[in-house]
Amino acid sequence: MTLEWEQVIVDSVDPVALGQWWAEALGWVVVDSSADEFEIRPEPDRLPGLLFVRVEAGKTVKNRLHLDFRPDDQDAEVARLSALGARRVDIGQGDQSWVVLADPEDNEFCVLGRRRQ
Repeated sequence: MTLEWEQVIVDSVDPVALGQWWAEALGWVVVDSSADEFEIRPEPDRLPGLLFVRVEAGKTVKNRLHLDFRPDDQDAEVARLSALGARRVDIGQGDQSWVVLADPEDNEFCVLGRRRQ
């Protein structure tokens, strides 16, 4: 049996707006869009993707699953994402080498520092 990872589903009050934000943040392409679902991928035929689906209620607690990103320059990437509308959040991480940010609908994600040699 073969199992292929298709996508990560993200619940969203406004899937189009949040999906567009992530498409810009990641430099990904939109592969499907409707009022209730918005899908982005690294390239049109490359998986996995992110699928934003409409839900009625906004987020109320810390996510149980989040994404980690490792840029070449952590400070520059945190500044770029903040300029797009991300904000720093404290989820009890303390003083760490990574920065925890939240997207416009408060989904947490981490921007990691340089990989240790």
